[in-house]
Amino acid sequence: MKKIKIICLLFVFSFISCDFNINMNPAGSPEVNNPFYVTTEPTLVKKIMVPTGTILSYEKHFWKEGAQSKMMNESNLEFIKLPEERPIIWGGVPVYEIYKFFNPEMNGFTVYADFSKLDTVNINEFIGIWKNCSGDIGIDVKNIDDWSFNKENITDISSCGNHYQRFFKDNVEQQKFLDNFYLALQKVEK
Repeated sequence: MKKIKIICLLFVFSFISCDFNINMNPAGSPEVNNPFYVTTEPTLVKKIMVPTGTILSYEKHFWKEGAQSKMMNESNLEFIKLPEERPIIWGGVPVYEIYKFFNPEMNGFTVYADFSKLDTVNINEFIGIWKNCSGDIGIDVKNIDDWSFNKENITDISSCGNHYQRFFKDNVEQQKFLDNFYLALQKVEK
């Protein structure tokens, strides 16, 4: 009877470990092998034209993992990683990665800038604020299917790196900074 209890407990623990991705490997976590696709030609993704060689990484999928031979459904896209030598221009800023917010209750994404490729002649208020606070900004949107610099879709700037976060509602300085940053975004010419 004791053996059966132990076997049952091991089975239950194994099931829970698999279900909640608890790692039983003492050597460390296994590499995540989410499905991804590398574009073979310029492609429109989330209303952004991305160049050849862009990595599109998707949420975990029960039947698919690793490299895919064709694009998957955009609604499952987790991030876009552009080729290092070919960032896209987003709001006047060269960007190399865009990640959907991890929290599914938040409608938005994070944009990562590459200021080393910035044309310093065209720096405006929006670019100046972005450059001075961090390389990444959190963007809240109405429509999560549009990751472009569409000011009609962008409802707020929720963060600028770790320094400024909408999460800290009681911090007047952070809220004012993000309010001004969002106003500067609204002034950017398309």
